[in-house]
Amino acid sequence: MAFSQYESFLKEHPVIRNTSESQNIKDIGGRIAKAAQLYFEYKGAPNYLKEYAWEYNLVQNDQCNAWCMPGGKIVFYSGILPVAANSDGIAAIMGHEVAHSLLDHGGQRMSLSLAQQGLNLVALKATEKQPEKKRKAILTAYGLGSTVGAVLPFSRKHESEADKIGLELIILAGYNPQEAPLLWERMKAASGGKAPPELLSTHPSSQRRIDNLKRWIPEAQKKAAEIQSRE
Repeated sequence: MAFSQYESFLKEHPVIRNTSESQNIKDIGGRIAKAAQLYFEYKGAPNYLKEYAWEYNLVQNDQCNAWCMPGGKIVFYSGILPVAANSDGIAAIMGHEVAHSLLDHGGQRMSLSLAQQGLNLVALKATEKQPEKKRKAILTAYGLGSTVGAVLPFSRKHESEADKIGLELIILAGYNPQEAPLLWERMKAASGGKAPPELLSTHPSSQRRIDNLKRWIPEAQKKAAEIQSRE
């Protein structure tokens, strides 16, 4: 599904080719992919990435965004490059997005979405004999509770996991991990303070990410050194 959707996306959006920026995305992606292979060899799963078909594309789009589909299909939007600022910043973004794929966050979110849809049907059935006004109130409360209490924290957990593993990947790939919190300083500045409260967001607050990344860097450096020593 991911490969098919990726091909469809590329056909429908302007891909930037044969520029220094697009080549840099490919070069950094290749180094991160090699780091991911080292990571799984260390974990005792050298064939984990066997089905991956890594691909890195830069797309003309003013949005400040990048993503990685299951199987290693990556897109950077041109609008994120000024915030990335340099190759280490691009690597920090790339490491984070690749970590989402390695940790199967896409599949987990799909499973959670299907589970929530099933619970919605249960809630509809359970309240079908209630007066309409009361039924609407119950269903509204349930929808908000399941989102704030389950879906959003689940997404925030994924973002933090990807931040942490992403640090290890960029260090293994030879990039400067100190750029990761600086990247989020720039992200925070670029948002102009318009981010929603963390409770109502799929992502941790920018400041929490900055603080976590600074705290995790020594641990990630130690882990990366251990992985490299076993090559």
